[in-house]
Amino acid sequence: MPSFSIPNLSLVVLIGPSGSGKSTFARKHFLPTEVLSSDYCRGLVSDDENNQAATNDAFDVLHFIAAKRLGAGRLTVVDATNVQRESRQPLVALARVYHTLPVAIVFNLPEDVCQERNRGRSDRDFGPHVIRNQRSQLRRSLKALKREGFRHIFVFDSPEQVEAAVIERTPLWNDKRSERGPFDFIGDVHGCCDELEELLVSLGYEPQPLADPGPGWTDYCFAHPEGRKAAFVGDLVDRGPRVLDTLSLVRNMMAAGSAICVPGNHDAKLLRKLRGKNVQLTHGLAGTMEEIEAVAAEEQDAFRNELSTFLDSLVSHYVLDDGKIVVAHAGMKESMQGRGSGKVREFALYGETTGETDEFGLPVRYPWASEYRGGAMVVYGHTPVPTAEWLNKTINIDTGCVFGGALTALRYPELETVSVKAKRTYCEPSRPFLEDNAKSPAQSSQQANDDLLDLADVTGKRIVSTRLRPNITIREENGVAALEVMSRFAADPRWLVYLPPTMSPSETSTKEGYLEYPEEALGYFRSQGVPTVVCEEKHMGSRAVVVVCRDEEVAAKRFGVQGEAGVITTRTGRRFFNDLAMEAALLERVRAALSAAGFWEEHQTEWVVLDCELMPWSAKAQELVKSQYAAVGAAAKAALPPVVDALRTTAKRLNGEASELLEGLAEKFGGQRQAASRFVDAYRHYCWPVESVEDYRLAPFHLLATEGRVHVQQNHEWHMQSLAKVCRQDPRVLLATPYRVIDVTDPEQVNQAVRWWTELTEAGGEGMVVKPLDFISRGKRGLLQPAVKCRGREYLRIIYGPDYTSGANLTRLRSRGLGAKRSLALREFALGIEALERLVRREPLRRVHECVFGVLALESEPVDPRL
Repeated sequence: MPSFSIPNLSLVVLIGPSGSGKSTFARKHFLPTEVLSSDYCRGLVSDDENNQAATNDAFDVLHFIAAKRLGAGRLTVVDATNVQRESRQPLVALARVYHTLPVAIVFNLPEDVCQERNRGRSDRDFGPHVIRNQRSQLRRSLKALKREGFRHIFVFDSPEQVEAAVIERTPLWNDKRSERGPFDFIGDVHGCCDELEELLVSLGYEPQPLADPGPGWTDYCFAHPEGRKAAFVGDLVDRGPRVLDTLSLVRNMMAAGSAICVPGNHDAKLLRKLRGKNVQLTHGLAGTMEEIEAVAAEEQDAFRNELSTFLDSLVSHYVLDDGKIVVAHAGMKESMQGRGSGKVREFALYGETTGETDEFGLPVRYPWASEYRGGAMVVYGHTPVPTAEWLNKTINIDTGCVFGGALTALRYPELETVSVKAKRTYCEPSRPFLEDNAKSPAQSSQQANDDLLDLADVTGKRIVSTRLRPNITIREENGVAALEVMSRFAADPRWLVYLPPTMSPSETSTKEGYLEYPEEALGYFRSQGVPTVVCEEKHMGSRAVVVVCRDEEVAAKRFGVQGEAGVITTRTGRRFFNDLAMEAALLERVRAALSAAGFWEEHQTEWVVLDCELMPWSAKAQELVKSQYAAVGAAAKAALPPVVDALRTTAKRLNGEASELLEGLAEKFGGQRQAASRFVDAYRHYCWPVESVEDYRLAPFHLLATEGRVHVQQNHEWHMQSLAKVCRQDPRVLLATPYRVIDVTDPEQVNQAVRWWTELTEAGGEGMVVKPLDFISRGKRGLLQPAVKCRGREYLRIIYGPDYTSGANLTRLRSRGLGAKRSLALREFALGIEALERLVRREPLRRVHECVFGVLALESEPVDPRL
């Protein structure tokens, strides 16, 4: 036995007495992390690998680790004597629980070899009778290993065989991860070959003649000129008019390499009948057998044998494209994907039932798809549905062709469905699924499933994987704070598809009298190797995420929200307007502008997500203005003038040092009075009364997402131009954001950007935002800040206080640290983009919310809110 094969995913049990070479063999052929040694586990629990009193605890540890590895789909090797049946039994049971194949590698070496090896080991202090007993137990077990459940058994009878052994790891039959498509998944055909041929042609397949198909088989197949491959979800037979033609076509396509197929329950029933089992001729099987019996008598035996071989060769399910997509007739739970057991095959063929029957006498299917949380997409059929719909990354493409519905294909990776209507109703279904004059359901299956969100999806410590940053940790305590906000204050969760990230300021400036200055903001991107940036005017308003649908029907169809056609939310997910009529009026202005600009047609969409600034600031922050800013300004204006007057009057009555001291104090308080006046002027610039929709100004600056696309591949200049086109349709309410494109390596252009910032801030503006030209930019150390803000000198009085520019205060503020803020901005940016990408991929709402909730949770991290 120089070489032998074991499945990639299996539980390998080494069996042999002490001294037979199991551990040496394991070290030679398996990774250290794959091997679970009973001796090592004894050491873990007792600090002594030879402590036999710790054996039970050691095996508890071993079985626990083995379970975790098998659950994760990792090959696991158990290195212990395992010569007793009671030692092997729990391991076989463990393999069954995780639907993996148990493999026995037996070291049946001569006793003298084992005794000799143990004599040379100082850590094995036991008599020769131990090995003699172990070997006796092993020999009694050899013939029983297969009955115990071991699927593969390999026996070494000599040290030479052990030394010469070569292990090859082979994938399971269902493991086709190396096949990346593209695929066309085709639903239950049930002998509807006319529709199948029409569907294949519509998918681009072309008929190909076959020279020698074999007795009883048709002489043609279909192939795609671009190498696409059809993937049939089973139930090729019964009920339809051309069962054998369907079988021939699929069998021939598989032989030509242009198709794969999994078995359906009807196919499995036909196989049992062909093998002589006592099978009832119900549910269309009688018609299938009539077609088979009509084959020419001289071809009957050969045809039946080949048909039986073909059906028997069909594998329960396939895992394709690096595990991204799975196909099975009745579906496949995540825990069963890519595994091999009788239960896996049974689930693939029949699914799962509740044990109940419905009013038609049919079993009630357990809704496994509504609980599916796997990373792979699952394509299945089995139960006919009116239309193919996604639910938690699963899709049922059996649209009941044989019952008068349609034959449906799912194109992958495009994820587009293509259907061909049935030419007629070939069989009346036991359970109606196409109601006459039935209205479309108000919600899709996914929307109905998303109607109730699971607390477990957002609680506890979570690690979110995103495209831009591999792993983002959401701490449990931060999640609790976010849950409070989401539960009590957030808008309808179905609208919450994005929350914007925080934004870091520029590095602190050393320029006299300034805390922030454009040269530092521009210099950040120059130092990271970004030559071109976009400088945008920073509006002093409130961040607003605007979701606009073309009409209420679109909102219901795409987002599952009834009676609304859009929403405006704050950066913390709350509804921006308490007055819903005002919100509706503003959304209607945006919708009208989008329509007038031809936006829907240009972007081939019926909805859009926009990142905006909504002004005035006072519209959302009125109470903040009254309680904080206005109160400070009013108190300063009321208190400081008399203080200054009193100090100056008193100074005039005194002489010498006392007079000089009071004059100095008067000058100091006079400066504070001027700073307070500037403070009031600063916040008043961003406040005005609002009585109608025309008193608002909405400035969109990111065209985030439309149907099928997140627009991060477009640069910021494209965003500015695209949104300016929309804003021009309603300049009274919509404000196109002024911007400049700057080459940061050109000193003259840098000076132009500084002059523009100076003009903006001296006119009362907040400042500007500097962004890399590309929406997503990477530098020497990875992902760069998506934006850096540079705020004006006067505006910062609102943030840091009226007299922040005094020497001592400015010196202290210049020591501020930006590391935590910038880390937060990058993590939130990555989560926001990930949420949008999951949205356009039509992933379940819980998957979108994982990212949205993560942004909200990160906002509770202890970062200086003034930055």
